[in-house]
Amino acid sequence: MLKGFRVLDLTRMLAGPYASMILGDLGAEVVKIEPPEGDEIRKMGPPFVKGESAYFMAVNRNKKSVVLDLRDPAARAAFDRLAANADVVLDNFRPGVMDRLGIGHARLHEVNPRLVLCSLTSFGEEGPMRDLPAFDLVVQAWSGALSVTGEPGGPPARLGIPLGDLAGGMYSTVAILGALLERTKTGRGRRLELSLLDCLTAMTTYLAQYWFADGKVPGPQGTRHLSVVPYGAYRAADGALVVGVFTERFWQGFCRALGRPAWEQDPRWSTNELRVKNRTELEALIAEALAARPAQDWLARLNAEGVPAAPVLSLDRTLGLEQLLVRGMIQRFTHPVAGEVPTLADPILRGRPGPPPLLGQHTDEVLREVAGLSPAGIAALAKGGRAAAH
Repeated sequence: MLKGFRVLDLTRMLAGPYASMILGDLGAEVVKIEPPEGDEIRKMGPPFVKGESAYFMAVNRNKKSVVLDLRDPAARAAFDRLAANADVVLDNFRPGVMDRLGIGHARLHEVNPRLVLCSLTSFGEEGPMRDLPAFDLVVQAWSGALSVTGEPGGPPARLGIPLGDLAGGMYSTVAILGALLERTKTGRGRRLELSLLDCLTAMTTYLAQYWFADGKVPGPQGTRHLSVVPYGAYRAADGALVVGVFTERFWQGFCRALGRPAWEQDPRWSTNELRVKNRTELEALIAEALAARPAQDWLARLNAEGVPAAPVLSLDRTLGLEQLLVRGMIQRFTHPVAGEVPTLADPILRGRPGPPPLLGQHTDEVLREVAGLSPAGIAALAKGGRAAAH
């Protein structure tokens, strides 16, 4: 899908590398530009696989690693050569850092007007928070996501997956693809600027719209839904299951599955609006009914009625699901140090991924084939010299 496109990835940690990994999954050549000490998450763990960080492996498949110390003028000259032959430059430096390094966006567009330049920062390039540091947890707190996660009356709970980072990575990918499509019409690139806070706040969607509508501040939701009953996790005799009844058709099937056909026409909850209004009483009756049988028994009954329901699986059970195996969502890559490593596939093409790179593994190859540097020039860069490209 993106074969023939080249992405220069200056990002570190999670959000930016996640975005570039998606582009690599779609076929782009992703060149990860790293400082001599490497991306910080190369050291993040445990767990490690033969000394290699599992965290790094999770978001850096299908990439090449080039070490360039961009504080060195010779390295910046080499980067210019790479940028002249690239389609995308992705960075997640704090505002102003690219300019201080001498590779600011205006200058890069002089080098290559067709470049799509995407910057992903914590809070954006303007506003009173622009220079504050942040990671996923901080973004979850500022966005309001933390305030609606967890059980009512309980302490704030972090989302189990790092959505503050992943949202930024997903929106960046969409923005880059849109800009590349636009370039087919205009012939010119575009500067894109996104923030993690903007991206995760945008994902509050209907909860934000509810506050705009009625001014009521939502609190922790647990697994429940403000506008739908029944919807959430319930205890069966031997474990938990979830049920989602989003339409009256599902409500009718739910009542039959539970052996409570009279509930369907009960004036207290014959419509969803009434069920929401009388939530407390109905939820107590549902909990009492579901506690009487094992979860699998209820799931069989609910599935037979076409009611959306599922067991609450631990991650190991999810990763063993036949459904995911049949879909090819569990793949393996061959890492030069760690060997054969199982991993998640991308959900679009579901192909066998290439391994994440070792630090600087592709420096010579990329600087020779893309930047046009001579062996002597590459050797000089490795020593911190300033030899010109040949």
